[in-house]
Amino acid sequence: MGTHVSDDQINAYSKPPVDNRTAEEKAIDAWLPITSSRNAKWWYSAFHNVTAMVGAGVLSLPYAMSQLGWGPGVAVMVISWIITLYTLWQMVEMHEMVPGKRFDRYHELGQHAFGEKLGLWIVVPQQLVVEVGVDIVYMVTGGKSLKKFHDLVKCQDKCKDIKLTYFIMIFASVHFVLSHLPNFNSISGVSLAAAVMSLSYSTIAWGASVDKGVKSDVQYGYRSSTTAGTVFGFFGALGDVAFAYAGHNVVLEIQATIPSTPEKPSKIPMWRGVIVAYIVVALCYFPVAFIGFWMFGNSVDDNILITLNKPVWLIAMANMFVVVHVIGSYQIYAMPVFDMIETVLVKKLRLKPTWYLRFISRNTYVAFTMFVGMTFPFFGGLLGFFGGFAFAPTTYFLPCIMWLAIYKPRKFSLSWFSNWICIILGVLLMVIAPIGGLRQIIVQAKTYSFYS
Repeated sequence: MGTHVSDDQINAYSKPPVDNRTAEEKAIDAWLPITSSRNAKWWYSAFHNVTAMVGAGVLSLPYAMSQLGWGPGVAVMVISWIITLYTLWQMVEMHEMVPGKRFDRYHELGQHAFGEKLGLWIVVPQQLVVEVGVDIVYMVTGGKSLKKFHDLVKCQDKCKDIKLTYFIMIFASVHFVLSHLPNFNSISGVSLAAAVMSLSYSTIAWGASVDKGVKSDVQYGYRSSTTAGTVFGFFGALGDVAFAYAGHNVVLEIQATIPSTPEKPSKIPMWRGVIVAYIVVALCYFPVAFIGFWMFGNSVDDNILITLNKPVWLIAMANMFVVVHVIGSYQIYAMPVFDMIETVLVKKLRLKPTWYLRFISRNTYVAFTMFVGMTFPFFGGLLGFFGGFAFAPTTYFLPCIMWLAIYKPRKFSLSWFSNWICIILGVLLMVIAPIGGLRQIIVQAKTYSFYS
């Protein structure tokens, strides 16, 4: 791809890596969640990436299509799939670009590309916004899906309406337990179940849509009757799509769990897992987005399972699958945050790495995401706002900037052009998508009462 690797780098691969860490540093790294276990197989990479990628965002894709229209919608979906696969490949390649060293965390790669301090300031705030933002949105999604399941199963005739707030609290209670699993490999069972669920509820979403058939009065024009509404809706929908491709924020942390030797670097099994994951992503995203929009047109809800009410048992089951899936997704995105929190507590504040330090810090984080999710459950608007504001940089163009800074491909080469195209498209997405998402939040907030 027009990249250059020096002779020194090639020769260094034959030398065993030198470990200059002190005994205390080794003990801390063995305790921190990202570096404590390195015995994952390639299929761990596959289902961790599926769980990270195919989240709640897939259910909003028909709604995003209704804001974008057929032509732009199909183009945005396909181009996003290609660009994000390319940038994910770059991150997998850069994980061990320095012989004998692994960039186990996104910010470590950023520090190598931009410098110790600047790298931290560029990467950490964006990564935190993405990971904490996803966890807050998943709190809302889990609560909404639990409520939908309850209403479908228990309230076929009539029963007392229970606040969404309570369902979010029920969903959060699971994480007060699961958050104490120490590292990525320990949540592999939860992640596998979540990956299976994502494929299951995506299939139910488009399968039930096909079964219902095209609505008699279906319309494919833009949802809004005003020009301003159409433009802002278009912007917000771009953020929804960006949100759907968010796995890059945890990819280096996932790769860190795979063993690596000079003969078999971790990028080989990791890339195999990524390819499998992206095939699953395509099987989930494209049918749900295109068939959902084809059947319901611009009357589809921001969560397609809300649009589908029958058959009751199938839609209830799909909502329960969503709950199981976002339980796993929440943990995948929370693990790097736990790692950051615990690193600061142990390395900066010099606190002892104990079980009760982990117990307090992780429970505090879960309680925080639960509280924010209960306070601001604007599902569609949150997707659009976070999707543009933070997902576009970390997914669409930050890997490209780091690639250009580190490898310095020849000007006007294929690699140079590819990266600059991704950067330009990503920056446009980052600028315009949050505008639409923020407007949607403001519109929904007019009719919203807190803790409803």
